[in-house]
Amino acid sequence: MMIRQLARHSSRFNGILLAAVFTLGLPLTGMAAQEQDMTQIHITMGGTPGAEFSAQWRITHNDETINHPETRGTVPAEFTFEGTTLEGTVKLLSEDDRLDVDILKGNNRSRSSTQGKGGTLTVTVR
Repeated sequence: MMIRQLARHSSRFNGILLAAVFTLGLPLTGMAAQEQDMTQIHITMGGTPGAEFSAQWRITHNDETINHPETRGTVPAEFTFEGTTLEGTVKLLSEDDRLDVDILKGNNRSRSSTQGKGGTLTVTVR
């Protein structure tokens, strides 16, 4: 009889321990998602539909920098990168058009625009 009581107590203890592990694991999952939001960089290119642009993106993440050239893009366009820092140069290639660049990283947003062929934007997001 004593062995059955011990087994029942052990089973109840394991259930409580398991519930505690799952409960404690949830905040860690939430923090990982929040950390990802702070390293995801989303760029939206807007303005005059069909406007042509070139862009040179430099993304730094974990002390590694990678270049992402876009030699001839067309509005509208979107880019998403994983990184802690973005440096970019964007040049409008078409006449009489407008180019809007919207960059979102975590809760930070940067908006820039230029108009006319050759208009150049230099952006940095940390």
